[in-house]
Amino acid sequence: MHRVISVVKPFRLDAVLLALKGLGAVGVTVQEVRGYGRQKGHAELYTGSEYSISFLPKVRVECLVPLEQTERAIEAVRAAARTGRIGDGKVFVVDAEWAKSSPGD
Repeated sequence: MHRVISVVKPFRLDAVLLALKGLGAVGVTVQEVRGYGRQKGHAELYTGSEYSISFLPKVRVECLVPLEQTERAIEAVRAAARTGRIGDGKVFVVDAEWAKSSPGD
């Protein structure tokens, strides 16, 4: 199993979840996070004063996929999250040596 972790723009979350569901992912974890990559945040104007926003809102999506579906999951997330602009996000893959359900699952 692999744990596929993606960090995407919040408004692309529904598309990413739909893509993962289409692959048969049965368990997905979503967290609201803040961060930056190459875009390094941006400046905003508020009541006449300019201030810098260093950490931008993002969404972290995690799921476990079988080894043979890892590449398909990566491509599905990339296609669903892509806007063609800087800050589209990242996809990370980590080996999941074992996973165990909680009692009653």
